[in-house]
Amino acid sequence: MLYFTKVKLGSPPTEFNVQIDTGSDILWVTCSSCSNCPHSSGLGIDLHFFDAPGSLTAGSVTCSDPICSSVFQTTAAQCSENNQCGYSFRYGDGSGTSGYYMTDTFYFDAILGESLVANSSAPIVFGCSTYQSGDLTKSDKAVDGIFGFGKGKLSVVSQLSSRGITPPVFSHCLKGDGSGGGVFVLGEILVPGMVYSPLVPSQPHYNLNLLSIGVNGQMLPIDAAVFEASNTRGTIVDTGTTLTYLVKEAYDPFLNAISNSVSQLVTPIISNGEQCYLVSTSISDMFPPVSLNFAGGASMMLRPQDYLFHYGFYDGASMWCIGFQKAPEEQTILGDLVLKDKVFVYDLARQRIGWANYDCSMSVNVSVTSGKDIVNSGQPCLNISARDILLRFFFSILVALLLCIFFSLT
Repeated sequence: MLYFTKVKLGSPPTEFNVQIDTGSDILWVTCSSCSNCPHSSGLGIDLHFFDAPGSLTAGSVTCSDPICSSVFQTTAAQCSENNQCGYSFRYGDGSGTSGYYMTDTFYFDAILGESLVANSSAPIVFGCSTYQSGDLTKSDKAVDGIFGFGKGKLSVVSQLSSRGITPPVFSHCLKGDGSGGGVFVLGEILVPGMVYSPLVPSQPHYNLNLLSIGVNGQMLPIDAAVFEASNTRGTIVDTGTTLTYLVKEAYDPFLNAISNSVSQLVTPIISNGEQCYLVSTSISDMFPPVSLNFAGGASMMLRPQDYLFHYGFYDGASMWCIGFQKAPEEQTILGDLVLKDKVFVYDLARQRIGWANYDCSMSVNVSVTSGKDIVNSGQPCLNISARDILLRFFFSILVALLLCIFFSLT
């Protein structure tokens, strides 16, 4: 899964397709001077490069600028020979990017009261990538950059909310059944049944206290200490991760419980080293419900399609595989598989995350700083037909800041 949206930067504005990632902080796009960056994309989109000399409003961030201090960023700062503040960042999948910080105009459509104010803009700091590595260099899923929505002071959310341009809260609803849509809001989506869990303090990511896991109503024999947050442990909410990763002490009991609870009409099978199942009917009746139980009394109820993914067909039956993987390190990561088909609210003012099950093709009510609600029409910006392994679609949203979001399943 790959969720990405369009942003506009520079004067005159250039449009970029950037992946949405709550697991990192900075917005960066590919610089025109990048020598090893992809020039085409298997996602069917045109790639663009930021041309700093060609933008009338572009400015550089010098090494003496406070932004270049480690207090303001989580990426490694370095100074180039021309006194530009550089950065280097590595992601969890081993890919990386480096370049230098720029300032330029960021364009958006804003809601003030009940009126749409189009073509609003604000200056922001972002990264201009001159080097990429790992999967970022591959053309099959290439985009123009990554839009980090993390907690750091250089995230666009932090930059805009600190100046009162947007509220200190953002939300998303990612539709996952392949029929279209999703919303990403700089503001708070209001839905009934929202439950909240406090963010773990003093952590660089959106860490929650996961306390236990239930399968078919039975709590698994997992020591809660394996989920405790520290510098290298804990449970992270990350839209930049496709599947979900459980620490070994939780993964083995989870897999055993699922296998012991499935219907006898399901045939277990190992495919490419993964536990899969052959199913001839709806998985809703064949697999047990799962609950992830967090601090604050908040539980996340998972349907079979929230922990399984469809992996094609075998002998005339649908093959579904476990989408929870064994974490290579000591962190549990909640990826798009469990985040989809729910409204998630990241309330940075109250330091909490809330969620509720929701049909993400439906309209949403949004609370803005004025206290008035705004209803999103939920009509698609564009319809693109599905292909075998690639689904792409996006919806417009009328909120504190307007974004259109794409979704790609690969």
